[in-house]
Amino acid sequence: MAEMLQGFAGTSDDQEFYLLSPPGYKIGATKYVVVLGSVISGVGKGIFSASLGKVLQDKGLAVSPLKFDGYLNVDAGTLNPYRHGEVFVLDDGTECDMDLGNYERFLQKNLSRENYLTSGKIFTMVLDKERRGGYLGKDVQFVPHVTGEIIGFLRELAVKQRADVVLVEVGGTVGDVENSYFIEAMRELAYAEGEGNVCFVNVTYIMEPPSTGEQKSKAAQLGVKRLQGQGIQPHVVVCRCPTPLEQKVREKVSVHSNVPLARVIGLEDKRSIYEVPAHLRKSGIDQEILRILHLTGKDDSVPAKQWEGFVSRVLQPKHEIVVGITGKYTKVKDSYASILHALEHAGASLDAHVSVKWIETTEIEQGASPDDVLAGVHGIIVPGGFGKRGTEGKIACVRHARERRVPYLGLCFGFQMAVAEFARNVCGLQGANSTELGETPHPVIDLLPEQHGLAKVGGSMRLGGREVKLRAGSLVQKLYGSSTVRERFRHRYEVNPAYIDALTQKGLLFSGEAEGIMKLLELPGHPFFVGTQAHPEFRSRPLEPHPLFVGFVAACQKTDKSGRAAGRDEVRAVQAGD
Repeated sequence: MAEMLQGFAGTSDDQEFYLLSPPGYKIGATKYVVVLGSVISGVGKGIFSASLGKVLQDKGLAVSPLKFDGYLNVDAGTLNPYRHGEVFVLDDGTECDMDLGNYERFLQKNLSRENYLTSGKIFTMVLDKERRGGYLGKDVQFVPHVTGEIIGFLRELAVKQRADVVLVEVGGTVGDVENSYFIEAMRELAYAEGEGNVCFVNVTYIMEPPSTGEQKSKAAQLGVKRLQGQGIQPHVVVCRCPTPLEQKVREKVSVHSNVPLARVIGLEDKRSIYEVPAHLRKSGIDQEILRILHLTGKDDSVPAKQWEGFVSRVLQPKHEIVVGITGKYTKVKDSYASILHALEHAGASLDAHVSVKWIETTEIEQGASPDDVLAGVHGIIVPGGFGKRGTEGKIACVRHARERRVPYLGLCFGFQMAVAEFARNVCGLQGANSTELGETPHPVIDLLPEQHGLAKVGGSMRLGGREVKLRAGSLVQKLYGSSTVRERFRHRYEVNPAYIDALTQKGLLFSGEAEGIMKLLELPGHPFFVGTQAHPEFRSRPLEPHPLFVGFVAACQKTDKSGRAAGRDEVRAVQAGD
């Protein structure tokens, strides 16, 4: 049957098949692992998928992940971080779900728009094709047309990225209305590809009610049955749980899901997400999946040992530092997930554990002293963000870092706030600010030239990777060890060229630029004061920590060893520009 359906598009009235294949696609050459969740959202599908991808990659297989999200947004660009965590930006400018950040970190490679799919993106593709007459007069339906386009998208990914394994994570849970047609597409994928080419994994949740003091599997059993009711029999069940999975619970799940016991594994909470690949190897589930898909893998001991070395440094640090992150989404830590990971990567490279003190900057605006709020931190990060709320508090934190000689790293909006603070308090430009935040007598931060006159929000920013030229002899040039570097951007505002001379004359050094736009700044003579219009956190990897974060954490360690903040005389000297 699979061979009969190869490349068939079903355009005649007497056929019901609509299964697309790009040129060069061969059934069986690429295998598929489809990961679905049940019981609760946020069960850990993304970390499991990324970890499984890492384990398969270490065995010599080319792995291409794909994340599906059921919402109608075309991409994640307009999503509120409070609701969906950070918006991760790929090198090609795609604004996507934060799970793609996990994929990039674990697989240590750049992904593209081909690795991300939403309902909005699918429906846009289908409706555009219908308007062009691409369905040849057919009444366009979810089955077979929408599901067929999804299968075509996956096959296109397989061909373009030459994947041995396409790893599909279905966002949300089984039973979500917005996921139903995509799950149907996965059922049809297994039908079209044939036995031995698609493996279904159900990541479920084992509850531990405090009132009973024991693990309960009934919700997990019902979740699997609901998946079976949609035509999918899982090959593997992964039981997420706070504590190690009990054998009797594992047996119950196996019996009620028709999944062999060897393919039901527990995945309890870990001290670090980076422990999960080793856990999967130990459980043997990687070998089970290889058997299901008729694949063989090479010896993975060398990459596994490298990864375990990183994990040991994460879990057994020799030093402890505290970094203050001054954000506006601090109640949802996933809003800053990539920053936290970048700090973890940099800390591990320096045998340090980085603890985070969350600073709600609106408290400073309401009268709290920056000295009190920032007491005990060895470094300060002002991250990206949009909107006016909390910005004056952020500027106060920047001033504290500059005057107290506390290591400072400004990311995107934090770069812009550093410019505003310097303009106000060193250059004497009272009220200097960004035009994003309202009227200002000194618009030191203003719209990018191409943004003037644009009314839409989604997709109107400067997005993705850009080559940045670094100033010779600057701190950032030394940290990167190169004269140029590629960084990722997500912004609509820039340093106003009309104010660059005034800022540099007072000592601010713009040490990186791209296309005539200032992208990096630093303050010579300060222990570490660096701002970047980019989002370097998106490029940090466990085994390749980002240079700016490594430099920042190293400076924080020196602050910790000094055991004190800057004295009053030093503050006065900084204020005077000496």
